[in-house]
Amino acid sequence: MQHPKPFIFLCVLSNVLLLATSKSTIEPCSNSDSCNAMLGYKVYTELKVSEVASLFQVDPISILTANAIDISYPDVENHILPSDLFLKIPINCSCVDGIRKSVSTHYKTRPSDTLASIADSVYSGLVSADQIREANSISDPSVLDVGQTLVVPLPCTCFNGTDNSLPAIYLSYVVTPEDSLAGIAARYSTTLTDLMNVNAMGSSAIKASDIISIPLPACASNFPSYAADYGLIVPNGSYAITASHCLQCSCGPGSLNLYCEPASLAVSCSSMQCKNSNLMVGNVTAQQTSAGCNVSSCNYGGFVNGSIITTLSTSLRPRCPGPQQFPPLKAPPTSVIRDATFAPAPAPQSDGSIAGAPQSTVPSTTSSLLPGLAPIGGPSGSSSAACSLVTPLTNLPSAVLLLLCVKFMMAIL
Repeated sequence: MQHPKPFIFLCVLSNVLLLATSKSTIEPCSNSDSCNAMLGYKVYTELKVSEVASLFQVDPISILTANAIDISYPDVENHILPSDLFLKIPINCSCVDGIRKSVSTHYKTRPSDTLASIADSVYSGLVSADQIREANSISDPSVLDVGQTLVVPLPCTCFNGTDNSLPAIYLSYVVTPEDSLAGIAARYSTTLTDLMNVNAMGSSAIKASDIISIPLPACASNFPSYAADYGLIVPNGSYAITASHCLQCSCGPGSLNLYCEPASLAVSCSSMQCKNSNLMVGNVTAQQTSAGCNVSSCNYGGFVNGSIITTLSTSLRPRCPGPQQFPPLKAPPTSVIRDATFAPAPAPQSDGSIAGAPQSTVPSTTSSLLPGLAPIGGPSGSSSAACSLVTPLTNLPSAVLLLLCVKFMMAIL
């Protein structure tokens, strides 16, 4: 009887290909700077806002503001969020071991925990069991001590805080089975070409559990480097609380100019008045003259040594500005509406295309992410710094295929 080596090799190879399907865009780095970034997170069970914040060691208020949720509701930090709610989680992105990632998140294990359940359920696939094991030097992943504190390395990218030379903050997004790259581009008001460029993709093909970086248009601050809130950047359509909860800075619809004013949480704050003026932070006066419109504004300049820095600016403009537009705020969510802003991006059509959406000019040369290479013919930009990282993913189809392979070999031997 002929020895079935070719078939055995085919079985093993097919399972290896199935297992190594999950990819994550990474950004190489060589310095110690950091940036503001975001994670796309799906709440795995009903949790209070404060409990979600505790999972990532971030301020509960920052989660609410990043998702344009109104913080004026009573006891909003203890509001219970529904299971499967999609949230943007603001994090600090550092340079660790030559790549961008966040290592400020720690998790204390519970009796029923496994590395797989922590990775896939608690942190909704933003990290793999192997990455947690390596980050904590765990030799035997089947043995976890209850109450053990684990470092949870999370994906993030900075790309100099810009996208096509405009301010941007990057969202690390876990692809769902329903997603298409075209759908994601439409959801986040970008293009296929830009997403492929940022993620160094040779084609628009994506798979469930891939992690991609999505550039979100943002309003950037120009505070001095010694300010406590240096580098503040606010995604368009949201707001942020700063200066010890004394100020809120928003990035209104249709504008990428950061606008700051006193926050509703302000209790004990330093002076917010501009020197040599009666104007407070956020105040704007306009006077129409025959030469144009004289505009005076009191602007926020950063939080330094517990003090709010203000700057008074005056200018002559052709027309007087209209009223400041604020992002529409949402009530704290109590249920998941699939079509809501909180939801992931579904494929608009079964073939992954969008009628009227900008189409990529990048030729489809491969069906995977190419490590360190920008797409051929794609626009120049941050893609030159991006590469892909293949991580194992255990899934049911691969296990079934392996079982069939074993049964077939036993039958022919």
